[in-house]
Amino acid sequence: MKIGLFGGTFDPPHIGHILIAQQVLDFANTQQEEKIGEVWFVPNYLTSFQKPTTPVSDRLNMIKLINCPKTNVCTLEIDHKLDGKTIHLLPYLPSENEYVFVIGSDQLATFHLWGDWKELLKKIPFLVFPRYGYPNEPLYENMNVISDESLIATNISSTKIRERVKRGLSVEGFVPRGVGEYIKDHRLYI
Repeated sequence: MKIGLFGGTFDPPHIGHILIAQQVLDFANTQQEEKIGEVWFVPNYLTSFQKPTTPVSDRLNMIKLINCPKTNVCTLEIDHKLDGKTIHLLPYLPSENEYVFVIGSDQLATFHLWGDWKELLKKIPFLVFPRYGYPNEPLYENMNVISDESLIATNISSTKIRERVKRGLSVEGFVPRGVGEYIKDHRLYI
């Protein structure tokens, strides 16, 4: 089966992540030889850019609250305490599947800062999902942009969700069911 790997800190997961996963399943299948059968959310154990994050246990608990058909949570980075460099995840992926890595176009400007990025591009193809306000460039070899006239792009981000919580604003409708309650119950982002 072909799997779309959707990595990130998911701090917190939000409906933008769900929209990307669903549309990878909807529209990437028209561009690939073999259909993408599932999207796996791959939460980082650490981030390679050393930015502060919510504890991994909270991020994992929140990502598990996503209920979207043909998606799963892959905990390989957490289980093996990886450093956030995508290339270090690849040897742990089950060999019976084929993989493509999903990123938002907001990652393209800094992709050259990813650990061993040139080698990574040789080892796994990338699907780029357009993000509102970010160009679909620079594109490197082995990267393809998902496009369709029915594609829905947003500017929803974890940063904006955290800021809303910090300001005492509701995040209902912006995060999956249960995530808002989890944030409130665990007093995250205040």
